[in-house]
Amino acid sequence: MAHKFVDNYREKGARKKLVEKLKERGIQDKNVLSAIAKVPRHYFFDETFWPQAYKDIAFPIGDGQTISQPYTVAYQTELLHIRKGDKVLEIGTGSGYQTCILLELGADVYTIERQENLFKRTKMVLPHMGYKPEFFCGDGSKGIPAHAPYNKIIVTAGAPFVPEVLLKQLKIGGILVIPVGDEKSQKMLTVIRVSETDYEKFELDTFRFVPLVGDQAW
Repeated sequence: MAHKFVDNYREKGARKKLVEKLKERGIQDKNVLSAIAKVPRHYFFDETFWPQAYKDIAFPIGDGQTISQPYTVAYQTELLHIRKGDKVLEIGTGSGYQTCILLELGADVYTIERQENLFKRTKMVLPHMGYKPEFFCGDGSKGIPAHAPYNKIIVTAGAPFVPEVLLKQLKIGGILVIPVGDEKSQKMLTVIRVSETDYEKFELDTFRFVPLVGDQAW
């Protein structure tokens, strides 16, 4: 984790280049690209690793977790179609980078992390950066029913199946984005709640996430 917050021309320039790279890879949502251009990703790295911060790669953040590849963050975020004021549940806070992107888009974010070390670290760092989601520590595979329903739910770890309990926490018209598969690779799924009982499911590209651990997961 970075020790001091410095965001100068060099970092801003590196973010611009990253945005160009994401455009080349097919990310089109201007708001998502603009959020990526704003969030200082190097703040989530120890200073020693700052040169890695704007490469389009995942990076270890301790406790067996990674900060997701920027392309993956942009891809999932684009699928959510965030509107200002959307109530969003994020499962797997991790470093908090994805959380910041959602907040930049104007969402009200409820984020849950099961790893206590990561939870404590992120809860401390994000407010210093000016980002204030609602933080929770616990089993994300069960969602956060107390604050449901949500307009959007994003799962940032690979699940063996779509947990029923998460579908129930979506508003009608709400979108769930979740990678589902085995522990080696997952297909990105978008699930839209069309009525009390009906859901539409779309299967998209293949990714590789750390496993979603919990009662309704691995």
